Amino acid sequence: MLFICNAHASTNNNPDPADMASIYGNVVDADSKEPLIRVMITVKDTKLGTYSNKNGFFTLRSIKPGTITLKISGIGYVTTFKEYTVSAGEQKKVTIALKKGDVLADQVNVEADREVEKREISISRVNIPMEQLTQLRIGGEADVFRALQFLPGVLTSSQISSGLYVRGGSPDQNLVLLDGSTVYNPSHLFGFISAFNPDAIKDVELIKGGYPAEYGSRLSAVLNLTQKEGNRDSYEGIASLGLISSRGSFQGPLGNGAFFIGGRRTYLDLLLSALPEDPNEPLPNFNFYDLNAKITQDIGENDKISLSGFMSADKLILDAPGIDFEVGIGNRNGAFRWTHVFGDNLFSTVNINASRYNNGFIGTNGGFSFKIENTIQDYTARADIEWFASDALTIKAGYEGTNYTFGYMQNFTGNADTTAQSGTINEGGLTNFTVEDYTHAAYLQSNYQFSDLLSLQTGFRFNYWDSSKVSTIDPRIAIRYQFLEDIVFKASWGIFHQYLRLATQPDFTFFDTWLPTDNTVPASKATHYIFSMETKPFEGYDFNIDVYYKDLQNISELKVNNTQGRTVSDVFFTGNGRAYGAEFFLQKKMGAFTGWAGYGLGYVFGQFDSVNQGREFRPKYDRRHDIKLVGMYKLNKDWEFGATFTFQSGQSYTGATSRFATRKPGETIDSPHIVPGDRYSLRLPNTHQLNVNVNYNTTLWGLPARIMIDIFNVYSRRDIWFRYYDTTRDITEVTDVRLLPILPTVALEVKF
Repeated sequence: MLFICNAHASTNNNPDPADMASIYGNVVDADSKEPLIRVMITVKDTKLGTYSNKNGFFTLRSIKPGTITLKISGIGYVTTFKEYTVSAGEQKKVTIALKKGDVLADQVNVEADREVEKREISISRVNIPMEQLTQLRIGGEADVFRALQFLPGVLTSSQISSGLYVRGGSPDQNLVLLDGSTVYNPSHLFGFISAFNPDAIKDVELIKGGYPAEYGSRLSAVLNLTQKEGNRDSYEGIASLGLISSRGSFQGPLGNGAFFIGGRRTYLDLLLSALPEDPNEPLPNFNFYDLNAKITQDIGENDKISLSGFMSADKLILDAPGIDFEVGIGNRNGAFRWTHVFGDNLFSTVNINASRYNNGFIGTNGGFSFKIENTIQDYTARADIEWFASDALTIKAGYEGTNYTFGYMQNFTGNADTTAQSGTINEGGLTNFTVEDYTHAAYLQSNYQFSDLLSLQTGFRFNYWDSSKVSTIDPRIAIRYQFLEDIVFKASWGIFHQYLRLATQPDFTFFDTWLPTDNTVPASKATHYIFSMETKPFEGYDFNIDVYYKDLQNISELKVNNTQGRTVSDVFFTGNGRAYGAEFFLQKKMGAFTGWAGYGLGYVFGQFDSVNQGREFRPKYDRRHDIKLVGMYKLNKDWEFGATFTFQSGQSYTGATSRFATRKPGETIDSPHIVPGDRYSLRLPNTHQLNVNVNYNTTLWGLPARIMIDIFNVYSRRDIWFRYYDTTRDITEVTDVRLLPILPTVALEVKF
């Protein structure tokens, strides 16, 4: 959202509002003409200022007629001054081009920074500059999700988890958007590589709670990513060859716009097959690929359209004593987007997209064989409009409608002879159903600036689900107060409802199965309470403290021993929960040394009448203590160094109390089974890991090149992925499946 300062603060008289002028338009990269996000535009010697939005659009109103100077600054770009002359009542449209700056330069302090920032209520919001993401490399790859995992309050259940746990919320409670379109499988199975190619992404925004009414359908957090549009001036590309994966991208002008295409493919499976393997601690076999594409065209002065596509696929195989399985996950997404500028005070966006997610899982564990298949397909249309009603008031409204089709099949059998390799499931428990549904949502939100020190953001969101005939209203409110020059207090409260649910096997936290809210289960609900303090303790450093509490109602827990079902209530238990904690975050975005340090203290509890004898328990993703350290240092134009370190409390898991055997009529071999103890009552050992990387910038065949050396898991601590009970022998053995050891890689990147 854009925020407009009170022009009266910069003048000694009060001109007639009809005589005031306005300047609006776009901010772009001087070389590629790519729209730039969150660039600050201020009128020199006044408190009038704003930010460019996700389309690079900005507007400044209530400008006194005459000659003015705009000051434009953005991270990684040279601060630029532009002089304009505006007449009474004029609406001047401009395009401002910024040149990339030396990343070693200190951030230029804009006198009006604080005046602009205090008008944006962005509680629990984190923006990671792409300049930092490109240096934060794991296994030779810069990675979006790896950066997010290094934020306090953002956890994964393991290094190969496909979901992010934000402030006690499960992965299904995160809304992941790519150019406004929902992505259901946002991470590749190995958590150090996400499903998003960083070459294709130009902006990453995470809202960890208390998000405004324009976002909905999830209980916990919003991850909003924007893809590059492409270079409008010239053709360019990147090719990278590494030990774990390779990637390439190409972009350039096309018609009245540009195009971008990029892809990656890992061959970690080939690398692991060459390593010596311990039969007692086998390594999983894994590979993936992903593709991104986007075409953008200008249709006249005020209209822009784009077509974008995204595709990813993963495969994971593990064959160990007493357990073997195979997982396949894929995601396809296509979107059409149209933006229109009506004038200096009205802006609209229309997004039509289609998405398909598929997940398959077959295997055996502890005497049980299983096969699970899940698909979700959605067609969504969304329209948003943003109106700058006055100097003090901004209003945003929109509608979103989705057609869902869900497919779910689950089959379990106690025949230990069934193998994952054959893919055959003997006759046993079967859950098999398909659900089609329509959902609708509409929202209205506003931001009002009472003064230079106080602003208020309010909104509500209306939801309707056709199959269950359920409607909900979600009110949201946030307030921001400038207590001192360098201290800001923020608070927010809101109600959030969720339509989708995630079924996850307790031992296999990477397997995500999506199901809807039908008429057999109530809608999930969360109430957020957040208090935040932001300050600048040192020049160039930002420090935030967030305290939060979440009340959770009608959340889900999988019925592990379910044998048959046709509805969602046959698959899930329904219960309540709560999550609370505090986060401390120190960040430096500019200079030769950049990075952050974070600590999160979190508590998560769930209570289900049919689980754990009705007693409250901590879910598997309760990690309690979470320490994250990230540092990047650019020595000169040739050498870059980086390191990351994490320490977390161990993941919760369900232990076993005893073992028994069953035998079907006519069989001579017993099928052993374990008896589980209290739900998630035990905790694995604490986890910690250090990664380092060195980048050397040079030239190859006259082209800019970069040699990247990365060491994943420097001191080779193989954390426990999960713990299971091997019942293939007379005496049950507790067995740990461990994660990757030290993994050094070398990659070469060439730009052309």
